[in-house]
Amino acid sequence: MFLASWIWGTTVILCCVSLFLLGRRRRREGEPPLENGFLPYLGCALKFGANPLEFLREKQKKHGHIFTCLVAGKYIHFLTDPFSYHALMRQGKHLDWKKFHFATSAKAFGHGSIDPAEGNTTENFHQTFIRTLQGNALDALIEAMMENLQYVMLQSRTPKLQSNTWVTEGLYTFCCQVMFESGFLTLFGKEFNSNNDKNLSSKQETERAHILNALENFKEFDKIFPALVAGLPIHLFKSAHSAREKLGEALLHKNLLKRDNLSELVTLRMFLNDTLSTFDDMEKAKTHVAVLWASQANTIPATFWTLFYLLKSPEAMRAATKEVQSILESAEESINLEGKHISLNRKQLDNMPILDSIIKEAMRLSSASMTFRVAKEDFTLHLENDFYNIRKDDIVALYPQLLHFDPEIYADPLTFKYDRFLNENGEEKTDFYRSGRKLKYYYMPFGTGIAKCPGRLFAVHEIKQFLALIFLYFEIELVDSNVRCPSLDQSRAGLGILQPSNDIDFRYRLKRL
Repeated sequence: MFLASWIWGTTVILCCVSLFLLGRRRRREGEPPLENGFLPYLGCALKFGANPLEFLREKQKKHGHIFTCLVAGKYIHFLTDPFSYHALMRQGKHLDWKKFHFATSAKAFGHGSIDPAEGNTTENFHQTFIRTLQGNALDALIEAMMENLQYVMLQSRTPKLQSNTWVTEGLYTFCCQVMFESGFLTLFGKEFNSNNDKNLSSKQETERAHILNALENFKEFDKIFPALVAGLPIHLFKSAHSAREKLGEALLHKNLLKRDNLSELVTLRMFLNDTLSTFDDMEKAKTHVAVLWASQANTIPATFWTLFYLLKSPEAMRAATKEVQSILESAEESINLEGKHISLNRKQLDNMPILDSIIKEAMRLSSASMTFRVAKEDFTLHLENDFYNIRKDDIVALYPQLLHFDPEIYADPLTFKYDRFLNENGEEKTDFYRSGRKLKYYYMPFGTGIAKCPGRLFAVHEIKQFLALIFLYFEIELVDSNVRCPSLDQSRAGLGILQPSNDIDFRYRLKRL
């Protein structure tokens, strides 16, 4: 009996081992070096997820500038030589930048496929975003955001600002609440009309309660977003699933139609959903949840890191404050708390090179985005000095944090230097070198090529607006001036700007004007 059990057990183990070995990909001639990892399906996923930067540096040292890793069922070719990045951008015939994003959106947000080839819609989403987030449409967004930021900072949070006492709270919590509430009002409008509403105050309070409730649902859903991208079904996360459904209900078309001052982005998306798609009401709403997530998930942590580094660098704070005050004076704008809001337009915000450099430096230190392309067919990828065979449905990826933390490109790369992106004339610096050669790609938190984030201009402008208003209206300081910089939360590597692993206490109060 024991012998029979032992034989059967050994047979099962040998079968499993054989299946594992036979199911592993084998490197073919002309393909990049291959890392299957030890675990079936997961491959290198656990090691990559623990510390992507160190993992990729280790493999780069072992294999060179291109190598292949099995990560959660996908074979990913990591391209690490910045001088070969352009080769990837030129491969539009063989590489698809939309497939991965379309699949991820449908999986994470719960709507049907937005790939026109699937037949659910004929909308070109990328063109919709470019049309409504850039050009003349950007001016309207900037104007609305400027108004909403001041409403949220000075009116919506009034109970906290009574008297001249300091208010203490978490810096990330503050950035999260202010940016989410202001951004929500800018994109999705207001439930009240501030011009002729007799019950304005109570409606504003109700509105704020609804938005803060949406924020809690957003945070609950956002916590498990990396797991959804990795392929886990949302039904495994009961509270996050409920939060996503509640966000969808809030953004149903019938509810959005009750709001004033909807952005052009949301208005156009509603029209295209209704005329070009076969989505049901909840699926349409979930495409708006995707817009909400995209507008907040990276902007909030980017705002936190920029303000945190400013608070840790008095020199940077002085330089930025001086720049903003100079712009304000040239615009003949005055600061008051009597209800008259400051107005800074796009041209004025674009004329802030110091603030630009500060935001770039903060994002360089905190971004961990990835650029993906999916092979449409078997093809040969030609790089600067080599060529490699790529199989259909494999992914070719760039991980720009390797670039951002390269000491040959950025001296002392882990240190915040507020003027790193300024030249000797105080203008934008664009000359960065590696191995004595000028780089075309040196700063990539928003991706690159045709898939570059269409909302990047609005994101940078709203961070500038937030900072400018903080400088002008508030006294602000860290509770502990010697507090250490929080570490980056690596669980979101590949998704954009990393969140801090812990919040930092700060305090603020209105300036005496």
